[in-house]
Amino acid sequence: MVKVEINGQVVEAREGDMLIDVADSASISIPRFCYHKKLSIAANCRMCLVDVEGAWKAVPACATPVTDGMKVNTRSPKAIAAQKAVMEFLLINHPLDCPICDQGGECELQDVAMDYGDDVSQYSEAKRIVGDRNVGSLIQTDMTRCIHCTRCVRFGQEIAGLKELGATGRSEWMEIGTYIEKSIDSELSGNMIDLCPVGALTNKPFRYKARSWELKAHPTVAPHDSIGSNIFVHTRNGEVMRVVPRENEAINETWIADRDRFSCEALHSADRLTQPKVKAEGHWSSMDWSLALQVTVEKLKPYLANPEQIAILLSPNSTLEEVYLVKKLANALGINNIEHRLRQQDFSADQYGINQTLAMRLADVEALDSVLVIGGHLRKDLPLLNNRLRKAQLNGCEVNVVNPSGLDYNLGIEHQVDTLSLVSELASILKAANELVDQDNQVELAAVTFNATHTAIANSLIKGKKSALMLGLIAQADVHYSKILQLASQLAQTTGSSFSDLPAFSNTVGANLILASNSADLTNWLANGKKVFINVGIEPEFDCLLADQALRAMQQAELVINLTAFDSVSQQNYADIMLPIAIFAENAGTLVNIQQDWQSFKLFASAKGEAKPAWKVLRVLGNMFDLEGFDYTNTAEVLAEIKALNLSIKQPDYQCNLDLSVITPTPSSLVPCYSVDGMVRRSPALQATPDAQLTNPLN
Repeated sequence: MVKVEINGQVVEAREGDMLIDVADSASISIPRFCYHKKLSIAANCRMCLVDVEGAWKAVPACATPVTDGMKVNTRSPKAIAAQKAVMEFLLINHPLDCPICDQGGECELQDVAMDYGDDVSQYSEAKRIVGDRNVGSLIQTDMTRCIHCTRCVRFGQEIAGLKELGATGRSEWMEIGTYIEKSIDSELSGNMIDLCPVGALTNKPFRYKARSWELKAHPTVAPHDSIGSNIFVHTRNGEVMRVVPRENEAINETWIADRDRFSCEALHSADRLTQPKVKAEGHWSSMDWSLALQVTVEKLKPYLANPEQIAILLSPNSTLEEVYLVKKLANALGINNIEHRLRQQDFSADQYGINQTLAMRLADVEALDSVLVIGGHLRKDLPLLNNRLRKAQLNGCEVNVVNPSGLDYNLGIEHQVDTLSLVSELASILKAANELVDQDNQVELAAVTFNATHTAIANSLIKGKKSALMLGLIAQADVHYSKILQLASQLAQTTGSSFSDLPAFSNTVGANLILASNSADLTNWLANGKKVFINVGIEPEFDCLLADQALRAMQQAELVINLTAFDSVSQQNYADIMLPIAIFAENAGTLVNIQQDWQSFKLFASAKGEAKPAWKVLRVLGNMFDLEGFDYTNTAEVLAEIKALNLSIKQPDYQCNLDLSVITPTPSSLVPCYSVDGMVRRSPALQATPDAQLTNPLN
């Protein structure tokens, strides 16, 4: 540690830390544009020039390491003069279009210009003009405003892992762009909007919708993947306008995925179901809630004599409170068929237990030495976990993958096995590991062969001080999922690695906690049908892995009740009752993320039409069936009841009695990242991206 004096204040810091970081930690303000704590140092804007004793000129605080006894003044005449000179140069070519700029009111350039700019410019020459770039449906460009801070360029190279933006030209004729016209396709691209300190890159779907000072910020949790990214939702008069990241170093750092940012468009979709609807003699009619719920109860009662003919399909993005009330209501009515793992077809490993979590904290992923990803496209399924893994790889971690071919990665892969049989390749790696550590295990591998790549992957896991196996969504959708689980678990034990069966959706972990004791065989339900299906927050024809079977099962059922936020022609054809439910910002509840953080959030947006939160609908149904224990007034009471159960997840003890002689290659399935749920499917901006055009990236 060294002592540094800044503006007369003595501050302790680690030797070698940059002066701007030390000043920030002491709450001493230094203006900046190009500097960002998550990006490399560029020192090209020069706005952070400060006066260091002994230096003949002002030096950039972002690129100056501290030394013991250093004396710094950020407000001396020398520093102020340097900062004002830089500000004057930055404003030479900047257009005076703040009144029509979406960045107005939250612009770093505006804020700094108030302190360091002059009211009259000395510049009387013509300003430069730079043509806009069409970079896709998510980001709006106005490059005349660009001040060449290069934050967006560095973000693409260092965080997103895709060099999509760069600089051409020199001096004032330097331009930031894609060189040839193309879209920015990173699944994290929207973060460039937050990074841009001026109005050069703005939110295209939000363009001209509202001014920043009209908006109210509400903290909440992203509703799509299991990371549980912390976000702010900005509303105006109770209407959601946009989503931005909320910093949480333990979870999402300062980033969010594009689907978390832009899917809020779906809240205003023309497909929103705004009134309860009931079908009678082939015709739909809208009715009030009391009558619709009464019809629901009356139509359901005759089937309760044989509850095995009733199945409930539940969204894995449902809140913890909704899942709990679904189970409570179902069990009180004698219904045991409840399932949320809609993209799974092999449930035979349930007998050992369910543990779909990350076996470490997200921040600990960055310290791994070796990782084997099995059947997972983390870049699209869990972008922020992939970002952590990419940082580990840049720090020397060896990343190995066993995946179907056709996947693109944004990190360096040490060893890659492309296969249609995850089981066979995993067995080969396990046998190679057994040879390396000279031990036997529960799995009979006599007929299994392995090659140099299998040996290299096994050796990488064994020699790593901190190694990990991660199973992804492709493996979970595999017809041999239970065998993959058992082999992966055995390989983790053999190599001394941690084992993570990664949850994909925002409350997969929470739903597993609540529903772990319920027996399920979704594949059988869809293949053989049920007389009654109750769908909560899903569209089976899109959200089930076996989509065709799901649609056929719905069409053949005698009664289909949908608690849904969206209307569609498909649902109108097979459903009998549609009850509108609130989603995302219109609802309150709790989500359990990949590292088992319980994150609660409040509602703050007005629901569309007569839509109600699903937990309220379930509570009223419980009362209408004359069931006890459904007298809740808010989600906090439901959550308290859940916490009193002391639910926990235990690591399954897999018994590896496998017959590997009958394993055949099976087509792999991967849902495009902008088709995972109803909200992203109804975001026009996301649906206009290249990722949304793929029906199955593996085909």
